Amino acid sequence: MSDAPKRPQPLHRLRRRFRPRTRPRFEGLSFNRLIPNIMTMLGLCAGLVAIRFAIDGRWAPAAVMIVVAGVIDGLDGRLARLLKATSRFGAEFDSLADFLSFGVAPALVLYLWSMQTVGPLGFVPCLLFAVCSSLRLARFNAALDIGLEKPKPAYAYNFFTGVPAPAGAGCALFPLFAGLALGEWGWEGFAGAVRHPVLVGTVLVVVGGLMVSTLPTWSFKNFKVPRNAVLPLLLGVGCYVALLVAEPWAALAAAGIIYLGMLPFSTRSYLTLKREAEALIEQVAEPVAPARAP
Repeated sequence: MSDAPKRPQPLHRLRRRFRPRTRPRFEGLSFNRLIPNIMTMLGLCAGLVAIRFAIDGRWAPAAVMIVVAGVIDGLDGRLARLLKATSRFGAEFDSLADFLSFGVAPALVLYLWSMQTVGPLGFVPCLLFAVCSSLRLARFNAALDIGLEKPKPAYAYNFFTGVPAPAGAGCALFPLFAGLALGEWGWEGFAGAVRHPVLVGTVLVVVGGLMVSTLPTWSFKNFKVPRNAVLPLLLGVGCYVALLVAEPWAALAAAGIIYLGMLPFSTRSYLTLKREAEALIEQVAEPVAPARAP
């Protein structure tokens, strides 16, 4: 064994040996930006589960799943804006999920619940409702591209064109909600009346027409409540929540009636804002007459 001293290691080897290890970096999107798309996917799954329950004849769980899909649809867009995770992919994915959850699922649920008793003809209103839902969502997507090129007037940002798909699904399911409520109260005769294919088919056709119409409807995104109406609004919401807890099916049926009753007021509000905006534009564009010399 040699007693010769060891040669010192080169400096670059020492630096390489004692260099701190860094964690590998992965490229991709942050999890926060995926949360809205995950919510949209959960809404899509809720619509599919509603169809599965309807096939088994479990009407109450099927209706609950469509309501859950509506709640999720109201949250995913707001989460996307809050987390700054809006994207074209998210908009397209949301529209596809809405078509299934609020176009296909309600139509199939109502067909299996009522319309199939009249044979193949009973499928026509259901088919019409689903087609109207798809046309309404396609028009909404096209309006996004048009809005980038030609922005809407300021007064039109608080309004949808036609009844949105989630609200349309809730209104179309009014006979089912009312039938479940009347059945729980023991009013079987009235429950059978709201389950009649003529009533269900009429509701499907009317709501489908409202979805593809050009009727301005409140979006409630930037809706401002007058100060003197804040307290009555809070009291009304509290009463509705109490009714929703005590009688959920009756509360959901009442929500559809209330929404349809608000349509004339939303149209009047839109026309009033439009007239005020046009009058203001004319006033600004009107040339000022030159003053005459004395």
